Amino acid sequence: MTATPPAGAITIAGKSVSRLGFGTMRLTGPGIWGDPTDRDTALSVLRQAVHTYGITHIDTADAYGPHTVEHLIHEALYPYPEHVLIATKVGLLRPAPNVWAPHGHPAYLRASVEASLRRLGVERLEVCYLHRIDPEVPIADQLAVMKALQAEGKIGHIGLSKVTPEDIRLVSKELTIAAVQNVLNMTDHFDPALELCGELGIPYVPYRPFDAGTLAQAHGVGAPLHWLLNLGDHVAPIPSTSKPQHLEQIVAAVTGEAR
Repeated sequence: MTATPPAGAITIAGKSVSRLGFGTMRLTGPGIWGDPTDRDTALSVLRQAVHTYGITHIDTADAYGPHTVEHLIHEALYPYPEHVLIATKVGLLRPAPNVWAPHGHPAYLRASVEASLRRLGVERLEVCYLHRIDPEVPIADQLAVMKALQAEGKIGHIGLSKVTPEDIRLVSKELTIAAVQNVLNMTDHFDPALELCGELGIPYVPYRPFDAGTLAQAHGVGAPLHWLLNLGDHVAPIPSTSKPQHLEQIVAAVTGEAR
């Protein structure tokens, strides 16, 4: 790996990792559904992210595929280097391509964590996000099962995804939030949770930094990433790609080095 992590370092869940992370959502088939068209390339991208470019924050979810990417991560990177943080998410059903449905029933969340443990080949998920807060299930019930899994040693740290400041304040009364993932980019450029996370010392992990590619086409990959990184030291973007050349461009944009 590189001596200096891309874009510097940030502490998430007690581990110092690269501020430039890698989102794995695109390592599937169309619609974030099924296997990638080229499995070998998907595996290569994961290995290059960690072993060539020094990215030590890998973000995934059981919903990617569903289940596809957790299997790919295990195949590409296991046994995981000690300095690498692999974060996953639970709490979304995938009825069809491009369809996402929150499902926060405690039994489902528990089953999802148990399944992610098996797919990733670990005894503990270092960071596990609640992928969505399910409005149809009392939030106290969703938090209770996540806290129980943490107490059992199956989850190390708990994160939240797609949440409001009100959600963050409410959940903060019940548990320590490891990180928050929300959409933020030069198009969707305002999220009040960004400032609150800074005040509370919570890492803020913006996903969709290129707005599904439109910002990269308009500005290149550098401008959208630097815009995010300049918002605060607590910001750690997770751009996603399935193309080795695109990954190289992303890393070069924040390091100033082509490889």
